[in-house]
Amino acid sequence: MSVEVQGLRERIARVLAEKVAPALQMDGTLIEVVAVSDGVAQVRLGGVCGGCPGSVMAIIHGIEQELRAHVPEVEYLEVVL
Repeated sequence: MSVEVQGLRERIARVLAEKVAPALQMDGTLIEVVAVSDGVAQVRLGGVCGGCPGSVMAIIHGIEQELRAHVPEVEYLEVVL
């Protein structure tokens, strides 16, 4: 992994930890950065809402908006299993 990608991944992880995770943790949902490549951030959701398709679709939009606001290099957020 290049230094640039590693730095971007760290920035994404920091935004998720500081801005997104506290709200998700209220219902037991966890989030982790899996990979970052070509403007796509891949994350894994776990816990209560991690396996519920309705929950994933409901929260993915908000997470993506939050990431774009703080890390403009993120063009798309993808949830992986």
